[in-house]
Amino acid sequence: MTKADDPREAGADEAMLAAARVLALLDASQHSLAALSLAVELAEREGVELVALYVEDQDLLHSVAFPFAREIGAVSGLARRLTTPQLEASLARQAQRVARALEGAVAGRELRHSLRISRGRVISEALSIAGPGDVMLLGRSGVTSGWGGALGSTSRGLILSAPCPVVIWDDQGIPVAPGPLRVLADPRQGEAGLIPGPLAALFDTLEPIPRSDAATLARRLAVCRNGALLLHRGELETLLGEDPDWLLRLTIPLVVVP
Repeated sequence: MTKADDPREAGADEAMLAAARVLALLDASQHSLAALSLAVELAEREGVELVALYVEDQDLLHSVAFPFAREIGAVSGLARRLTTPQLEASLARQAQRVARALEGAVAGRELRHSLRISRGRVISEALSIAGPGDVMLLGRSGVTSGWGGALGSTSRGLILSAPCPVVIWDDQGIPVAPGPLRVLADPRQGEAGLIPGPLAALFDTLEPIPRSDAATLARRLAVCRNGALLLHRGELETLLGEDPDWLLRLTIPLVVVP
């Protein structure tokens, strides 16, 4: 039986061509709310349910036990001792902001949607609801859950383990001119592989670019100001094997498919 005849491969291909649900991982930051805007557009276009997930990070709660735990005032800039009640209250306020943002984003739209609030580790909570047919979106960085930096540990963990396509969006929202979805192609064969249909529809066109080493690809993408890059997980793992900080050099949205 060839790969094309394998029913498991056929099922995977079908999951790539249609979305079952759109999952948006939120933390009330500007970055995640930008991803929410894209999630709403994608879910409405595909006619599928939008599921927003807010996770009260148990690791963050556990960190309060350390004697050096501090919070810095957003306005004053002063550091003060962080206590469990303060953090619990902060998480509750974030959950309220997420709920308001979701209702605002779907207002006036006939869109099935739900908000799930849970407590645990962000990666395991997100993976517990994700299926092969879903599309997951999250902001390029965030305030909580170890998302800090261009692509933090949470983002990295999800894109390397999720059973579905994961989109890492940025805080600019949906641009007026989305630009191309760039995909790696074998220069000798000119093949770019299978593209998730719902995601391809968000961009102006597909732009095959030659497969290359991590440094060469980073230099090529550094001049890009719109569009996004699509990588299969194996391609991303190869790039990270050459340069563990390669994701930090990426300045455009990223789509990773299993």
